[in-house]
Amino acid sequence: MKLKTLALSAALMALAGGASADGHGVKVGMITTLSGGGAGLGIDVRDGFMLAIAQSGRDDIEVIIEDDQRKPDVAVQLADKMIQAENVDVMTGIIWSNLAMAVVPSATAQGKFYLSPNAGPSALAGAGCHENYFNVAWQNDNLHEAAGAHATSAGYTNSFILAPNYPAGQDALTGYKRTYEGALAGEIFTQLGQTDYAAEIAQIRASDADSVFFFLPGGMGISFLKQYADSGIDLPVVGPAFSFDQGILQAVGDAALGVVNTSQWNKDIDNPTNAAFVETFQAEYDRLPSLYASQGFDTANLLISALETASPSDADAFRAALQAADFDSTRGDFAFGPNHHPIQDIYAREVIKEGDIYTNKIIGVALENHGDAYAGDCSF
Repeated sequence: MKLKTLALSAALMALAGGASADGHGVKVGMITTLSGGGAGLGIDVRDGFMLAIAQSGRDDIEVIIEDDQRKPDVAVQLADKMIQAENVDVMTGIIWSNLAMAVVPSATAQGKFYLSPNAGPSALAGAGCHENYFNVAWQNDNLHEAAGAHATSAGYTNSFILAPNYPAGQDALTGYKRTYEGALAGEIFTQLGQTDYAAEIAQIRASDADSVFFFLPGGMGISFLKQYADSGIDLPVVGPAFSFDQGILQAVGDAALGVVNTSQWNKDIDNPTNAAFVETFQAEYDRLPSLYASQGFDTANLLISALETASPSDADAFRAALQAADFDSTRGDFAFGPNHHPIQDIYAREVIKEGDIYTNKIIGVALENHGDAYAGDCSF
């Protein structure tokens, strides 16, 4: 069934009282970005999540979906409504780390479970961790750590690095520097949502850099890559998947070809779950899935696996069921570390063109069975 059918089914179930927090079912509150800048990321998380719910055949999971508009104050208002008025059992969906920092600590403090399909700020992985918070995607630094490791193995010794000035951007540059062994030709924090990078590109041109690392998700990455390609600067670029994901690549076009980027997922990971996910997602939504879609799909399947053995009303048992991660991930091997963040392989991918479609192919493993740097600071 198509997305509109999924939405109709959820609406009918809500009208019928098909799921609630009183033992007759489970309510999931999804707050994600569905409009404005970055909407494609939230739409993909939502669609991947709802595909898994539909495939499960369960009629006892009600998903309430709201648009945070990428605004922290809106996200907080929606979370308050879901917790206090809707009485949701589990929350999910947030894309942006500044929104996660505004919502997650309050939600977990009120006894709700939060399953993150994307944002993984360092503040929630270390001393600010919580036993009811599980990140199903990665800790923010991870893909950037893999990029730094790749840059080192590629022989780059003088990288120019840039990212937007918000928690995920700060984690990005920290992660890159943790594994990159060379010098820095420059380091810049840009504005979140910035679209004009003339000044930054001029600084890159004037530097003696031998490579460029950037983290600019969504439309920011599209703008930077196009402007960088037009600048004529001929330096290799390395980045995380967030700037080279399936939706972004179609907008960037040839400017992205050959760029190496890092991800814990790709459509060519060879396992039956991933192959079926790619096929069914494309059939359902008439587009290839993205990294974000895979994360939404895995998040829903983690939830479903936990519900097979426990209810959120039994918090200890449900928490243990989540920790077990007894589900078939699109990534293959998947496990949680002691701070409820993934331990997983992170791949190096190269941007290629298949027919008329720009996409990625895996060229190697950048980091194997990789956890995060903050787990030692976490104590539940």
